[in-house]
Amino acid sequence: MAGTIALIAHDRHKDRMSDFIGRHLPVLNRYKLIATEHTGKRIRATHDLEIKVVASGTLGGDTQIAAEVVAGNIVAVIFLLDLLGTQPQEPKIETIVRVCTLHNVPLATNLATAEAIIHSFANSVVAHLIFNPVSGQGDSEQDLKLIKEILEPHLHLEVHQTTAEIGSLELAQQAIASDPDLIIASGGDGTVSAVAGAVMNSDIPLGIIPRGTANAFAMALGITQQILPIRRACEIILAGKTRIVDAARCNGMPLILLAGVGFEAETVARADREAKNRWGSLAYIVAGWQQLEQQLMFDAEIEINGKTQKFQAGAITVANAAPVTSIMAQGTGRVVVDDGLLDVTIATAETKLQAVVTMLGMLESALIHTNNEINNVVHLQTSKLKISADPPQKVVLDGEIIGTTPLVIETVPKALKVLV
Repeated sequence: MAGTIALIAHDRHKDRMSDFIGRHLPVLNRYKLIATEHTGKRIRATHDLEIKVVASGTLGGDTQIAAEVVAGNIVAVIFLLDLLGTQPQEPKIETIVRVCTLHNVPLATNLATAEAIIHSFANSVVAHLIFNPVSGQGDSEQDLKLIKEILEPHLHLEVHQTTAEIGSLELAQQAIASDPDLIIASGGDGTVSAVAGAVMNSDIPLGIIPRGTANAFAMALGITQQILPIRRACEIILAGKTRIVDAARCNGMPLILLAGVGFEAETVARADREAKNRWGSLAYIVAGWQQLEQQLMFDAEIEINGKTQKFQAGAITVANAAPVTSIMAQGTGRVVVDDGLLDVTIATAETKLQAVVTMLGMLESALIHTNNEINNVVHLQTSKLKISADPPQKVVLDGEIIGTTPLVIETVPKALKVLV
């Protein structure tokens, strides 16, 4: 069920329609509006509302709206009907009644039924879904169809699909402007991170439907699973249980998972879209193994609370949240997502053998949640830090390469309300 309300009024009721709109602006502002030409122009002249105007009733505007109902794009039709003084050129009700009846769309033909519909909508949950169609390896059309089948009976769902021109952040910002009850991100970690950046500190709950290659943030919060992951994620959203978690900013950009310098960034750069489409998450393992052969040490400076420490490192990972599979973040065996701190792991292994042994140690530490010291690993915790490297190193932020060092990262405590 899409979030669009259709408005039609016969001539003698256009003022009544405008008055009705004025009384219910807080509710109507949360939906898209579409109207026949003269009704839409009357509303525009009186209220500061964005409204799509189609043809007049004389020229088939009511038929255009009926087609939108058939296409599943209309959540309700309000058609203020004048049975006593209808003019021949005014839109007819028969087609609208037929399609609304067939497609189970609420139809109001007077102010009393219009008020009833709006009052029910005032108590409905309006959700905006930011959907990345190129994420993961599945059939995105089938994924979206399944999501809508599960969610639409319970939510007024507005779907926004990312394109090459419009990304997740911009779509999320547009959605937030309509004051929704819920924002849902469906894609990989990059999509979720961008949407989280828009939702951060807004108190709007964030739902996550993971469809990426790694889905590390969803995994860290226990949202994803191997069997029926989309269905399970939708069930979690509908259950409505929330958890308040931290986020961070890295060079001004949102960070919900981790930033990686050196080895992890080079590994992500190697695992390009073609490799991920072919191998899935295995692409990261293959890329990481190849990178171990070529990873060079670099001189790093880490500034915390005005004090600078120097290291010769092969990898630096700064984590806000991280599942067990994010091995390079497991300096202490556990990254806590709501402690107000960033976990900084510095790997100093100089050979491939040392690196493999070090990563195995961190994986074991993560699996059994121990704080044992691991050779070639330094662990720090802080709320803010600056990292410089010589030579400059690639930086990966929540699964996306964003450039090179230096970088400044600062935690934003209790910034996200996530459905878990």
